[in-house]
Amino acid sequence: MSEHAYPPLNTLSTGIRCRCPRCGKGPLLKGYLTIRDECPVCHLDFSFADPADGPAFFVMSGVGVIGMMAFMAFEFTVHPPIWVHMVVTLPLLALMCLSVLRPFKGWLVSEQYVHKAAPPEWQSIGKHGEGSKWR
Repeated sequence: MSEHAYPPLNTLSTGIRCRCPRCGKGPLLKGYLTIRDECPVCHLDFSFADPADGPAFFVMSGVGVIGMMAFMAFEFTVHPPIWVHMVVTLPLLALMCLSVLRPFKGWLVSEQYVHKAAPPEWQSIGKHGEGSKWR
């Protein structure tokens, strides 16, 4: 089928469910975070998808802010010993990061598809390098 035969889908819905951004049925990821080569249902090539470290950065930042607010509220109200933070708070923060990372990566890939993301192409306009008058 051609690409225009697929209706536009909600990027948040397909991203959270980690589904193909074009058909909404095929799985986007294989394993925990590895993007498939193509959709097994509509055969969309996922080579355009390269969120790199974006999901990890945004998830760690968001969970860090929320986690630190919860950490401080817990610390100031209960005053637990440090070992309680090591046993409770640290694993809880790691669990929060890992649980949000996969859907966030799916959402970023869906957004890349909708906005037709492509690798950057650089082209010289002749204002530097050979021929420069700054020698």
